[in-house]
Amino acid sequence: MTATQSPEAPRPPEAAQTRTAAEALDAAREHLLLLQSPEGWWKGELQTNVTMDAEDLLLREFLGIRTGGDTYEAARWIRSQQAADGTWANFHDGPPDLSTTVEAYVALRLAGDQPDAGHMIRAAAYVRSEGGVPATRVFTRFWLAMFGRWPWDELPVLPPEMMYLPRWFPLNVYDWACWARQTIVPLSVVGALRPVRPLPFGLDELTPDYDVPRRRRRALPGWDEAFGTLDKALHVYERRPVKALRRAALRRAGEWIIARQERDGSWGGIQPPWVYSLLALNLLGYGLDHPVIQRGLDGLERFTIRDEKGRRLEACQSPVWDTVLAMNALADAGLPSGHPALERAADWVIGEEVKGPGDWSVRRPGLPPGGWAFEFDNDCYPDVDDTAEAVIALNRVRHPRAEPAIERGVRWMAGMVSGDGGFGAFDADNTRALCRRLPFCDFGEVIDPPSADVTAHVVEAMAHRGMADSLLVKRTVVWLLKAQEADGSWFGRWGANHVYGTGAVVPALIAAGVRPGKPVIRDAVGWLERHQRDDGGWGEDLRSYRDRSWVGHGASTPSQTAWALIALLAAGERGPSVERGIRWLAERQRPDGTWDEEHFTGTGFPGDFYINYHLYRLVFPLSALGRYLKGV
Repeated sequence: MTATQSPEAPRPPEAAQTRTAAEALDAAREHLLLLQSPEGWWKGELQTNVTMDAEDLLLREFLGIRTGGDTYEAARWIRSQQAADGTWANFHDGPPDLSTTVEAYVALRLAGDQPDAGHMIRAAAYVRSEGGVPATRVFTRFWLAMFGRWPWDELPVLPPEMMYLPRWFPLNVYDWACWARQTIVPLSVVGALRPVRPLPFGLDELTPDYDVPRRRRRALPGWDEAFGTLDKALHVYERRPVKALRRAALRRAGEWIIARQERDGSWGGIQPPWVYSLLALNLLGYGLDHPVIQRGLDGLERFTIRDEKGRRLEACQSPVWDTVLAMNALADAGLPSGHPALERAADWVIGEEVKGPGDWSVRRPGLPPGGWAFEFDNDCYPDVDDTAEAVIALNRVRHPRAEPAIERGVRWMAGMVSGDGGFGAFDADNTRALCRRLPFCDFGEVIDPPSADVTAHVVEAMAHRGMADSLLVKRTVVWLLKAQEADGSWFGRWGANHVYGTGAVVPALIAAGVRPGKPVIRDAVGWLERHQRDDGGWGEDLRSYRDRSWVGHGASTPSQTAWALIALLAAGERGPSVERGIRWLAERQRPDGTWDEEHFTGTGFPGDFYINYHLYRLVFPLSALGRYLKGV
C-alpha cells in the first residue's frame, strides 16, 4: 500500500484564499485565544466511539433511571454515527467493529428502534456474519449478562478476593495499569454478585445460523494453557466461595472504590471505572440516594455534550493537557511570556497541581507528591506526560508562583523513572505482562510500560530546565535510542502512531544535545520525508497498530502534519518537505483560523480504543507555524 492509496484527505476550503504562513499563524493564534475560558483553561471535546453512549443508556436502564429524553437524544447521536452498511467503527473512517456494533444495536433497541427497521436489519446481518454475541469481547458480554442475555458461567472470572493478594504477588491490583485496576476492582464485585435485570426484549436476531469460534487472542504457548486452567479453577471456586472471605473481599473492594472517588463524582476522570464503580456500589447496597452514588451520577452531566446531533458522553476530559499544549503553542507563536492569557493559564495550571499521594506511591513510597493530572479532578492519578508538558509551559511564562510548582513537578517526574530508564504514563515499572494473558483481558492495554512518546516529553522538559547533561537524561536518551525502529521511526503509544512517536522523539533528542547530523536523526528525517503524502501533508491511519502496511500511511491531517513538521524543524530541515507541509496547512486553514479534522489521531488503547482531541487540530499546527517562522 502506498500513501496515495490511503483515505481521502481534507480539501482546501474553496471559499478561502490561501494565506501566507504568517497570516495563517495570526488567524490560528487569535482563534485559540478566543477559546480560552475566563478561568484560564482550554478544553476541546474528547470524542471517542458510541460505546460510551450505549453503555450510559445501559447503566441507566440497570439503575432504573433512564429517561425518555436522554434516550431519544443519545439514540439520535448513535444513529448519526452508523455507517451505510449498518455497522459502527471505533474511529472515523475505520473498519466495522463487532462489539461496538452490538452495544449500539442494544442501545437502539432500548430506544425503541425495531428489528425490522432498515438500519437495524443491516446491523444485525453484520453481527450474525461475524459470529454474533459469542464473538464479542468480554466487556460486551459482561453487559449482556447483567441483562440476562448471556450466561454468567460463560464469562471469565476475576474474584474480589484478588484484593488480598500482596503487592509482590503476581496479578495483585497494582500490577494493572491505573485505568485497568480502577475497572477490574468494581468488575470483580459485579461478577461475584452476578445480577440479572432482564431487558424488555430478546436478541435472537443477533444469533448466527451456525457455530462460530469464540473471540480469541494470539496463543502464547504455555501461558494460555496455564491461565485457562486457572480460569476453570476460579469457576469451580465461584460456585462455592468461602462465604466469610467473599463477604470480607466485597467489603474491602467497596471501600477501595469509595476511597478513589474524585471530587467531581468520577473515578479517575474516565468513563469505564466510573460506570462500573456505580454498578458495583449499587449492588453492594448503596442506594441511588446515597451521596457517593448521587455524586457519581451528577458528575456525568459535566461529561455530557448536547448539540444538533444529539446527546453524547466524553469518555474523559482533557483540560490540563489541552491548556498546557495551548500555552506552548501560543509561546511558539510569539506570544510574550507576560501576556495576560498565558498568565491566567499559568495561574489555573498551578492551582491544578496534585499535592497528595496516590496509587503511584505504591511503587514509589518515598517520593514526595507533585505533578499534574489530565482532568479537572483526578488527584489520585497525576501522570508523567501532563507533568512534562506543564513543566515546559510554566517554564515559558512569568508567574510568581510557577517556580516552586515546576520544581516539585520535576522532582516527582524524575522519581517516576522505570528501572530500564524509560517512563510510563501513570506508574513506574508497571510492566508485568501476565495481566495481559488473563482470559478476562481481551480488550485494551492493561499495563503501563514505558513508551517513547512519554519518555521523549520528559527528556524535553528536563532539557528546558537545563538538565540535559544530568545522568537521568543521558540514561533516558539511551532508552530512546534503543527504542528507535529499524526504519528510523518511533512507535507512538498515546498518539497515531509512528508519526506521533517520531514527532515527539526528534525534538527531545535535539533538545538533549544530539546533533542533527547524527544517524539517529538522519534516519528519522528520512522516514518522515518518505512518508510525506503527495498533497504535502502527513497522516497515519489507526489501523497501523494492527497492520504494519498502514505504518506512516493515511489521510493527511492537520495534527499529524504538524507533528512531522515540528520534528523536521527541530532537526534543522528547511527544504522542500517542510515548505510543502507548511503550504498544506496554509491551504487547508478554515476562514476562522482553525482546521477541520474528522480523523482520530489520539490513542487510548493501541489497537482497540481511539480519540479525536478536538483541540489538536489547532494547537499543533499553531506550534509548527510558529517554529517555522521563528526559524527554529
